[in-house]
Amino acid sequence: MSRILVIEDTEDNRRILRDLLTHAGFTLLEAGDGERGVALALAEKPDLILMDMQLPVIDGYEAARRIKADPAMQTTPIIAVTSYALSGDEEKTRAAGCDAYVAKPFSPRLLLAKVKELLGSKADER
Repeated sequence: MSRILVIEDTEDNRRILRDLLTHAGFTLLEAGDGERGVALALAEKPDLILMDMQLPVIDGYEAARRIKADPAMQTTPIIAVTSYALSGDEEKTRAAGCDAYVAKPFSPRLLLAKVKELLGSKADER
């Protein structure tokens, strides 16, 4: 099954995502800050990344840029999962390398559908 890296500093949010995604059959990797998230992404090469944008050490924008700078990670989908929901914020996440944008608080059903949609398109590339 697909491996998903959750880069999120809030334990409650990680728990919600962990419950949702493991129940759906995904294997989870977790990081609580941007720097650890980048290191885990580059070492483990997950199939998809859920990225909070407000992270300690380095923020999600910089983390996404660093991950996408690795040639082996350029096609790995990154979904920005963030409370930044102002006009222009989605464009800012996409400019940093994120492939999709989900505002917090999110609908678990819609988030899961977005994950499956992006993993489906990645699976088609193989």
